[in-house]
Amino acid sequence: MDKNNQKDLHHVVIVGGGAGGLELATKLGDSLGRKGRAIITLIDKSKTHVWKPLLHEIAAGSMNPEKHELDYLAQAHWHHFNFRLGSMDSLDRANQAITISPHYDEDGIEVIPSRIFKYDTLIIAVGSTTNDFGIKGASEYSIALDTQVQAERFHRRLHNALVRAQTQVEAIHEGQLEVVIVGAGATGVELSAELHNTTRELTAYGLDKIDPDRDVKISLIEASERVLPALPEKLSESVHSELTKLKVNLYTGERVTEVTSKGVFTHSGRFIPSALVIWAAGIKAPDFLHEIDGLETNRINQLVVNRTLQTTLDNNIFAFGDCAACPWPGHDQTVPPRAQSAHQQASMLIKTVKYRVAGKTELPEYTYRDYGSLVNLGRYSTVGSLMGSISGGSLFIEGMFARLMYQSLYKMHLMALHGFFSVFLQTLARMITRRTEAQVKLH
Repeated sequence: MDKNNQKDLHHVVIVGGGAGGLELATKLGDSLGRKGRAIITLIDKSKTHVWKPLLHEIAAGSMNPEKHELDYLAQAHWHHFNFRLGSMDSLDRANQAITISPHYDEDGIEVIPSRIFKYDTLIIAVGSTTNDFGIKGASEYSIALDTQVQAERFHRRLHNALVRAQTQVEAIHEGQLEVVIVGAGATGVELSAELHNTTRELTAYGLDKIDPDRDVKISLIEASERVLPALPEKLSESVHSELTKLKVNLYTGERVTEVTSKGVFTHSGRFIPSALVIWAAGIKAPDFLHEIDGLETNRINQLVVNRTLQTTLDNNIFAFGDCAACPWPGHDQTVPPRAQSAHQQASMLIKTVKYRVAGKTELPEYTYRDYGSLVNLGRYSTVGSLMGSISGGSLFIEGMFARLMYQSLYKMHLMALHGFFSVFLQTLARMITRRTEAQVKLH
């Protein structure tokens, strides 16, 4: 297609290549892009994609990211959309354009200059970042799990701490091998169980000076009175019981007041020594969204949208996923920031964009459907509640069935990106190669 014809096409710009953004770009590329009916452009600050719910496994070392990451350029080539590397830093609504900041390499050399992208439909799906609530020392001495880079950084620190303890002459001191996780939501509890397993796996590979039951401690701090405070109480109780069996130290009703290089202080005066602190408490949308070019945002920087997912002050700009505050009729809160809501919204936006390209003005409205929750505690247990508010209650599940349901969520994401046959071959290949590999990342 020549450039003159391209100028007349509807240009859809999607900012953010998370699960929802990438699925949306893939589906629109396969339909509108392949048929030459629209130009689809995906913008992300990373070169590769990893499903965010897997980050705790990367941090713990039970998953090698190189075997699960997807190259955006390859996906764009296969599915008829454009990928552009960079971070959105400003918006010009009057001219329907966004600015992407320059991209630098690891030596600080500019690789890609600042660019401007025009749009007819702009869809913002930049997800969320961890909210440390301004707690003293949190940003300096703890690591969040928002990105693959952060997850890999924590794993390196954990691995280095174990190797250092193995080779040092003096005895292992208090807090040296203790991991403190702030926030007992899904990420926090899943990470604590994974760490219990992987630290034992790691020490089995020649780190004979370390006794994991004696030297490695895992502590979980939650300001609410129970773990998983946003999920059903029965699920919370089951997870609490499993973590207790794993000898994870649970501190509920404790609010962190300061993080230092030596440990964590809580409001009750408790001090928990630790050289490895993970912050997994609370979320907010990225700071650059705060009232960007006059768009309405809430106190955690989420773009306020209507049920069509259009921003309240500009019908050409949509937002979904964790970065959007979408109404939830019949409830006193907005749609919860969960993977299932982002997936549902992405599915609706495929139809929405097709309507806009066809010139239709009446757009579908989003209704959140709660299909329940699943929490995976690694090889130890998987628990969950199915159906949620759809049935007016919850069906509690655990064990093998819950584990299969949990694993199927990731497979569904992969099938949305690659199709059934490709996912089947990938799964078969991993089953074969896993028998010849270490069960934990050793570097």
